Amino acid sequence: MIKLVNVNKSYKDYMVLKNIDLLIQKGETLAIIGASGSGKSTLLKLMIGLERPTTGEIWIKDKEISHMDEEQLDEIRLTMGMVFQYSALFDSMTVAENVAFGLNEHSNFTEKEIEKIVDDKLELVGLKKFKHYMPNELSGGMKKRVSLARAIAFGPEIILYDEPSSGLDPIMAGKIDNLIKYTQKKMNVTSVVVTHDMNSAYYIADRIAMIYKGQIIALGDVKSIRESKDERVQEFISGGRNNI
Repeated sequence: MIKLVNVNKSYKDYMVLKNIDLLIQKGETLAIIGASGSGKSTLLKLMIGLERPTTGEIWIKDKEISHMDEEQLDEIRLTMGMVFQYSALFDSMTVAENVAFGLNEHSNFTEKEIEKIVDDKLELVGLKKFKHYMPNELSGGMKKRVSLARAIAFGPEIILYDEPSSGLDPIMAGKIDNLIKYTQKKMNVTSVVVTHDMNSAYYIADRIAMIYKGQIIALGDVKSIRESKDERVQEFISGGRNNI
């Protein structure tokens, strides 16, 4: 579903990602972990075409996107949804208008059809009764759920999540994790989740990739990551507590 071939990304003299080779299978959930500044979010932006690689290839299904123009990229993006770290809702729009935004811009659905899709997606994330609320009237967890409803409004094949549980209490973070798993199962989407939360990664992921200083240093199922002999992996998943 997603393939990166020898991808490098640099800003001036600073190399953010180095020699990234990664294959993500249809229907799987891949969690990407790593320290702040390791290149995780940049990797997501490359996958959705918000950034271009310095060198290398990025394939979404059977199309190589790194040299596409914006019009071509927009067609690819219609098969993808993204849940941003800070939700990225439009403050001047209601919950329903936020979820409907992409449908109004990029589809030929009637107003009634869009309203039905919006209601269905808000029902899925448990927020249908809040459809007329404004973003500033919602909690952080509710905003994340609205962002997820917007991301799945088009029925995407791929959903990218950038720190979906960031800033949430453990109970709400758990609810977001449940929604990620439920969405993957119900819609059979391919999910890529950038997270610092190891409990979340262990719970939602089929496989986990760890990035360290711009390179993938570990990739495998939950068991293999837990049992990794790499000191850098163990330091990250233990939060450095093993060194006290």
